[in-house]
Amino acid sequence: MPSKKIGAQPPAGAPGAAARPEASADKPSTPAARADWLREQIEHHNYLYYVLDTPSIPDAEYDAMFRELQQLEAEHPELLTPESPTQRVGGQPLTAFATVRHRMPMLSLNNGFDDDDVVAFDRRCAQGLGRAVPAGGEHDLFSAADAVEYACELKFDGLAMSLRYENGRLVQAATRGDGETGEDVTANVRTIKAIPLKLKGRAPAVIEIRGEVFMYRRDFDRLNARQAEAGEKTFVNPRNAAAGSLRQLDPRITARRPLSFFAYGLGELDGEPRPPTHAALLDRFAELGMPVCAERDVVKGAQGLLDFYRSVGAKRDSLPYDIDGVVYKVNAADEQERLGFVSRAPRFALAHKFPAQEMTTVVEDIEVQVGRTGAITPVARLAPVFVGGVTVTNATLHNEDEVRRKDVHIGDTVIVRRAGDVIPEVVSVVLERRPAGARAFVMPRQCPVCGSHVERLPDEAVARCTGGLICAAQRKQALLHFAQRRAMDIEGLGDKVVDQLVEQGIVRTPADLYKLGVAKLAALDRMADKSAGNLVAAINASRQTTLARFIFALGIRHVGEATAKDLARHFGKLDALMAADEAALLQVNDVGPVVARSIANFFAEGHNVEVIEQLRAAGVQWPETEPAARAPAPLAGKTFVLTGTLPTLSREEAKEMLEAAGAKVAGSVSKKTDYVVAGEEAGSKLAKALELGVPVLDEDGMREILAGSDMNR
Repeated sequence: MPSKKIGAQPPAGAPGAAARPEASADKPSTPAARADWLREQIEHHNYLYYVLDTPSIPDAEYDAMFRELQQLEAEHPELLTPESPTQRVGGQPLTAFATVRHRMPMLSLNNGFDDDDVVAFDRRCAQGLGRAVPAGGEHDLFSAADAVEYACELKFDGLAMSLRYENGRLVQAATRGDGETGEDVTANVRTIKAIPLKLKGRAPAVIEIRGEVFMYRRDFDRLNARQAEAGEKTFVNPRNAAAGSLRQLDPRITARRPLSFFAYGLGELDGEPRPPTHAALLDRFAELGMPVCAERDVVKGAQGLLDFYRSVGAKRDSLPYDIDGVVYKVNAADEQERLGFVSRAPRFALAHKFPAQEMTTVVEDIEVQVGRTGAITPVARLAPVFVGGVTVTNATLHNEDEVRRKDVHIGDTVIVRRAGDVIPEVVSVVLERRPAGARAFVMPRQCPVCGSHVERLPDEAVARCTGGLICAAQRKQALLHFAQRRAMDIEGLGDKVVDQLVEQGIVRTPADLYKLGVAKLAALDRMADKSAGNLVAAINASRQTTLARFIFALGIRHVGEATAKDLARHFGKLDALMAADEAALLQVNDVGPVVARSIANFFAEGHNVEVIEQLRAAGVQWPETEPAARAPAPLAGKTFVLTGTLPTLSREEAKEMLEAAGAKVAGSVSKKTDYVVAGEEAGSKLAKALELGVPVLDEDGMREILAGSDMNR
């Protein structure tokens, strides 16, 4: 293929074209519904990727969804919520390890996918630093006399790690987790020979070195050969092997895995000044005995960035480790500080990803899979093809509309793209190779797992199983959702326990949890009498809950924690909610047609109602109120934003108090914000409030409003 010019885009569906949500997802009719759908998908895939290490979509599709959500929230600030994945980095840490609160957040990077993105990044940096930026064509930045200087590195395909050294000695190692809180894997990291337990020379009092734990390809191949010879599970790729090795509870297992490490970033530093440039920082790491990748350079301007990208791309296949792109960082530390950060990423850095890898193969069949939310996803069964470093036999087709749009038939020759770790996607059909006997795909009318009716709502592209709380395909995730902290809060009911309970047929619905006893749980793998007793106690304690928590725990599509609270406040009783039609549901704050229809459909399914009655019979209960007797919410219609650290309340406690009074708590400040509650170390949100003239309260002022003594301030 000829090289792509700056600004050129391959046509939709062509080889090399980036996956876009328009081509891979449903298109709800409103921005709010689309944002809800994107958040649900991104959070689900965050969980699969960061927590379970079992990603199910290509990186290109995830990146496109994330970028679309960012754009939606930028265009509609009222849609931004604190729970949005754009406000955080990733998924939650595993519960098997102690948690570590990062003293400085481990942020992710914004992504670039083509030359235009790199030119735009360089222009933003130059403008942010007050440099002279030509107003002409796209190449003008390349020859600017005062072009920005950048440090260029490789983007490794491993697991991000923070290493804390005190007086030169390794005292703690933590994964990135969700960026704020990670997992303490110190015992495992101490077994990695590439990571020094004591730094060389004169070390600072405290230094947190960020980098990537990964596995060389040769070591990965040898590990898989040993695994196969021993009759044990082999790994899909080096990244999963590295992540799985670090998450072993027994450090002796980690010690037998050939893990490596490259340093590339700095967290906390005390006892010496920060090096003046990023390049000098990497040199300092090397002086301290830390492994630093030699494939790096310092360049100027967008042309220098693109030259580095192309030089690395030319030798990517010959590198001894997997990479999925390169990283650009403004080199000067003081310029990095001036450019600062957005909510989840630095303005001074960009990850420039390589295009997806593609091959052709034949569609031998099209089957459907049932996802955790009941989504029926067509999956192409392929003649085995080696693409992106692995043998591929399956590819997602996303939904029925996508099958029709791409005109995929059973028997077709197709172009398959592998841009992620596990499941590739069908890019397009090679129509000239279609055989005479090719067959069109027909969506089944019954769920292949539970036999329930398959429905597709008029404004959705995804068909769904209506099995709700009884479908086996949805069972594990339904139980995990039911037990999570913000729902029924059943501590100890994690993935491994749920896997065994479902696979052994012990638990079919959430109601079955309340029949469990110590003896039954203690018989499970890795469950002793004490842990079984603790879990039974947690299940018993969950019988006393709130209506909002119970509604959220049911896992109704489109009903998140905030909507569950609105429903509980509005109806007061579960029976009133269950009996409500769509018209009645539309009277609830922030409930639109899509959410109303989803709620009504959920309670219209007899098997869902049956499980709810079983839960009530098991003693699950909550305080209820008569709707007519409830006092009006004093802060209904008011929007608050919280920022900084309050003297006596946590952010979550303040949010709950405001929501209980009917207020909406948003994640960003806009002209529609009524109040900003600011504590110590309040940052950009406070500045934005002052700029817009939004009233600013301290904690006492918020309490006064909650008490009703200052409603007209």
